[in-house]
Amino acid sequence: MSKWKDKYEFKKEVIMYAVKLDIALNRIYVRPMSRKWASCSTTGNLNFNDELINMDKKLGRYVIVHELLHFHIPNHGKLWKSLMQAYLGDYEKLEKKLKGY
Repeated sequence: MSKWKDKYEFKKEVIMYAVKLDIALNRIYVRPMSRKWASCSTTGNLNFNDELINMDKKLGRYVIVHELLHFHIPNHGKLWKSLMQAYLGDYEKLEKKLKGY
């Protein structure tokens, strides 16, 4: 299991995926969140739960891609699932693992 070194390394990964997905970001925050792993706004702001830093990078990538795709696709329909599959492979295993936290 590989963990993030710090929140800056995590943010670099967010930026890398944002470039791949052609998403213009405004700000990225890594902060305590009590009910969610992440959230995004229509103005390009992203919030990530700081607990992700201490988790396996694969789970962090799942949350990053999941949230970034919502800038293009607001729901979890067929297109969203297809893109999750394209970027992460068997993302459903990661989704189940994350639900266990």
